[in-house]
Amino acid sequence: MKNFSRLSVMLITLLLLLSGCDKPQESPAAPVQPPVPPPANVKIAQPLSQQVTEWDEFTGRIEAVNTVEVRARVSGYLEKVNFTAGAAVKKGDLLFVIDPQPFKAQLNYALAELEQAKARKELAKNELARAENMLKAKGISTEEYDAREKGLRGATAAVESATAQVASAKLNLEFTEVRAPINGRISRELITAGNLVNGSGGDATKLATIVSTNPVYVVVDVDERAILNYRREAQKQGHKLEGTKVELALSDEQGFPHAGRVDYVAPMENPVTGTVSVRAVFDNPNELLSAGFFARLRIRGGAPYLGLLLPDRAIGTDQADHFVWVMSPDKKVTQHKIIAGKKIGDLRVISQGLQADEWVVIEGLQKLRPNSSVEPEKTTLATTAE
Repeated sequence: MKNFSRLSVMLITLLLLLSGCDKPQESPAAPVQPPVPPPANVKIAQPLSQQVTEWDEFTGRIEAVNTVEVRARVSGYLEKVNFTAGAAVKKGDLLFVIDPQPFKAQLNYALAELEQAKARKELAKNELARAENMLKAKGISTEEYDAREKGLRGATAAVESATAQVASAKLNLEFTEVRAPINGRISRELITAGNLVNGSGGDATKLATIVSTNPVYVVVDVDERAILNYRREAQKQGHKLEGTKVELALSDEQGFPHAGRVDYVAPMENPVTGTVSVRAVFDNPNELLSAGFFARLRIRGGAPYLGLLLPDRAIGTDQADHFVWVMSPDKKVTQHKIIAGKKIGDLRVISQGLQADEWVVIEGLQKLRPNSSVEPEKTTLATTAE
């Protein structure tokens, strides 16, 4: 009876297993594919091909060619100021008058002293002539003759001294009229009429300052590599760096409207900054360039060449590398590594990595991935001014 029960249980278990194997197995769910994004709308253009001249830009200050501090050369009371503050003056113009009366009196005294010295010389000369005759007649001794000869020499020296005193007195009288030593524009008067001014040496009273206005200098500091490049370029053209043409722009000017030339290069490099001072000279007939103004100066870095240019916004960066997105004929984009050169106007020179007939994405770069499809709108880059 027990064996029959065990057999029944085994049969029931077997039937249950067979019935489970007959049920169809469910297949696993297929993965959900993400939706394909639509092509990005971008603007594309071929690089601009044009003649390019590369310039190096530097910032400096405008300096006057001549700056003179007008100082008193004699002491006395200032009698007159003879100019308008800020006016243009010419060399020789009367600027200040110091009271001349004391110096006229000194000149008259010196002239009187000179007349006395001349009279004494004439008398000594006559006495020497008589002594010569008397010496021949044995009427005086040799010692007395020598004394009269020395008297004439002393009288002659006194005349020369008195003549020098007259010349000095005349100079002092001339110095009471303070005149402009150069052409330029004068500052305001630093001393007004009625004040006592000092004309002695280093303590001489400063009366005003005159600054020349045409031409003007601009001084900039140029690094060693640039100086070497400029010198080699100048040698190719058959001249020295001095004389190289440069251009200038003020802080509010577009482009570089002022033309000049290099006229001085420092003979040695500054070991602290590693730069060489370069000075350029510019004509300034309308006095637009004022001493002390900041200015941008540019020097041509090489001979003109045919270059490819793109706007900066079309150039991406990946760490130290630069790249652009180039569209293929099937409207897919890929990254092309490039070497970006100098900026010319509103565009950037592409030194390597791009062909003139390639279509480059210039707007919509933020939407792009490698091999992504795009919907392009073609445009043309405008020629840029150098």
